[in-house]
Amino acid sequence: MNNKSKMRVWWQPQVGYGTFYIPVDSPEDTTKILNLLAAYDLFQLKNNIKPNYCNAGGVQIWDEEENDWVNWEYETEDDYYDDVEEYCSAKSSEWGDIQECIKYLFEQYLLE
Repeated sequence: MNNKSKMRVWWQPQVGYGTFYIPVDSPEDTTKILNLLAAYDLFQLKNNIKPNYCNAGGVQIWDEEENDWVNWEYETEDDYYDDVEEYCSAKSSEWGDIQECIKYLFEQYLLE
């Protein structure tokens, strides 16, 4: 993956078996994608596609100074966030829509 995208989601559907990356444009997109991947892993578990799972994921940004991907964080004089969902809940005008999306994804499996 090139670094044209300055932000990406990383995901390990089964820890220890490799990581894949998804370029994203915003913290809001990141939150949706991370929850989608988590819901998909839950779907696989509930439908016996995987006998178990130990997934992990996160967000990285391209650091020009380091010339490498680093964990995402947002810091101002007044705020510090290292959790993109927490950031979105506090700062995003899209938070209500994101919450509805997350609720819809997980309700499908929690109501079974």
